[in-house]
Amino acid sequence: MKAVSEVSEKGFPEATPSTAVVWLMNLWAYPLLFIWTLLSILLFPLAFGLGKIFLRWSTERLVRWFIWIYGRVWLLYMSPFVRFERQDMELLDVDKPYLLVVNHFSFFDTFCMALLPIHNIAFAVRSWPFKMVWYRTFMRLARYLDVEGGSWEETLAKSRETFAAGGSVLFFPEGHRSRDGYLQRFHSGGFKVAVAAGVPIVPLCIDGTNQLLPAGRKLMYPCRIKLKILPPIDTTGYSEVDGHVRLRKQVKEQMVKALAAMREEV
Repeated sequence: MKAVSEVSEKGFPEATPSTAVVWLMNLWAYPLLFIWTLLSILLFPLAFGLGKIFLRWSTERLVRWFIWIYGRVWLLYMSPFVRFERQDMELLDVDKPYLLVVNHFSFFDTFCMALLPIHNIAFAVRSWPFKMVWYRTFMRLARYLDVEGGSWEETLAKSRETFAAGGSVLFFPEGHRSRDGYLQRFHSGGFKVAVAAGVPIVPLCIDGTNQLLPAGRKLMYPCRIKLKILPPIDTTGYSEVDGHVRLRKQVKEQMVKALAAMREEV
């Protein structure tokens, strides 16, 4: 097993957990993930019916809430091995729609979005997650956006529908997981949506999942995961012609600085 410190120069934490702790964590976390996923699928019809009766929310909002709860339980049973920290959550108005952008280190980045104080979020993702049988139905009911399989017009139209209904849309602007612990090239899609729809864009910085389970590794490692919200950016002053380019550069610069600061914290 390679020590985590070997890749610390690429943005990974210095700490190297013992082999016994790593195996104990994985023997705990993977079976519980399977059990919790299976239990959630089996309980969903009953929970959905009760939610419709008592909450009277739209289908997509209700399913997004269930997905948020699914993530919250994941946070709970991972807590013996993972320390979760939330920073500046008060910057989000829970009743306001946003275009959220977050960096991408790990498969579990989406699970960590349960740290957010809002649940009504449509994720904009590539096509491959829709092929996962145990998640696909829930993603479609939640009206997640397949940005790889759909056109730009479809992405914008579905995003506008989400905003109009009071929900937010979340993009991973890198489009794929970073393999070196640093931000990769940002794509323009999410920034174009924010400008065209006239909604505030909120950068989110996540760190630590690159130690938990980075791309290309099977075993999870104990770690500390931080999720930080940066101040919302008003997009109404950005031109629909090229404003997304300026916005994309501005957001990436802010996120690079924020991630560096987060890694300097003890």
